[in-house]
Amino acid sequence: MTLLRRAATIALPLAVAGLALAGCERPDAKPSDRFGEKVRAYLLEHPEVLMEASAKLQEKQVAQQAADAQKSIGQYRQAIERDPRDIVINPAGTITVTEFFDYRCSFCRHATPEIVELVQKNPDVRLVLKDFVIFGNDSEAAARIALGSKEQGKSLELYKALMAENALDAAGALRIAQGLGVDLAKAKAVGESQAVTQHLADTSALAKTLGLQGTPAFIVGDTLVPGADMNALKLAIEQVRAGKAKG
Repeated sequence: MTLLRRAATIALPLAVAGLALAGCERPDAKPSDRFGEKVRAYLLEHPEVLMEASAKLQEKQVAQQAADAQKSIGQYRQAIERDPRDIVINPAGTITVTEFFDYRCSFCRHATPEIVELVQKNPDVRLVLKDFVIFGNDSEAAARIALGSKEQGKSLELYKALMAENALDAAGALRIAQGLGVDLAKAKAVGESQAVTQHLADTSALAKTLGLQGTPAFIVGDTLVPGADMNALKLAIEQVRAGKAKG
């Protein structure tokens, strides 16, 4: 069911409730006929109801997702922030931002330039990259080549370049990595190993345990920022930074 249809499910009873006192009814009309006619007429006259209900539903879902995740963040802090298998940018940073992402996620790609700028301008921000593969084999291939080349010192460049590629596929990931000087033989050997297979499976399981519904999703301290809401992410970072300064 799409978000719009789900919004409609919520909006229709509200619309009909408002119509109950709006006018007379045909005496020969069946209840189901009257219901359908009123709903249809009202929505044709007020299509904004669906959009308002959709926005409200989405807002409620985001808030619920954040609340549910917060219950588990403390319990799984080590796995979220300190898994030695993850790619980490600015490893000496004191404020950890964990990003669950997919290389073929359009919202992840949209957020990447700001993420890169953030870690480059703020050395105290420690970025943990979690490959949460949700878009199939090409996404997995990109994750494997990135994780496989982790020890070659090009992780930030590769992350940025892979995210900049529209319709990224396995061949494109290899081409991009090679263009950055990655030793493909070594990267493929590591990336296709059972260890990386287990790593990806563990990341997926962690994301599901946290109740993440998609990518990107950021965790900063005890705060979950679902989606590419960069303002919310920066606010969460500032709150952690302020807390450290007071401490």
